[in-house]
Amino acid sequence: METENRLIQRFEQFTYSINSIYRSILKIERDEMEKYGFRGSYALYLAAMARFPDGITSALLCEICERDKAGISRVVSEMESHGLIIRNSNKDNAYRAKLTLTEKGRELADFVQSKAAAAVSQAGHGLSDEDRKTFYSCLDLIDSNLRDICRMGISETNE
Repeated sequence: METENRLIQRFEQFTYSINSIYRSILKIERDEMEKYGFRGSYALYLAAMARFPDGITSALLCEICERDKAGISRVVSEMESHGLIIRNSNKDNAYRAKLTLTEKGRELADFVQSKAAAAVSQAGHGLSDEDRKTFYSCLDLIDSNLRDICRMGISETNE
């Protein structure tokens, strides 16, 4: 069993690295989207929406991007006012209305996907295919374990 000090060091290394990666992603999104006069937060939504050429609901967009309803609602309204998306009316619930990229939105989504592919390629420079496979497998397992902790709490054992 590892000592508490070593576990704390691992915790610090993990959280600092994850936070640093996240800050870098936000900066890249902001820098690239500013070229088109838009907020960096649009990048994630455009990339997700591009996978659904027939449209996507705000509810599904929330789920995919792991954002709350209020945040999605604000961004959808902004993107709609900029002519990037069309909201196909749903009389019962605006949250269930289909959101579709306009031609302008598709062009921007293509730009985002191209830049994302380049960033992922550059960020993974030096990793072998096996390294990458192991990394994503470990990352998915850690994510799953952390979600379990969020649901059930931290157990009293370190196993």
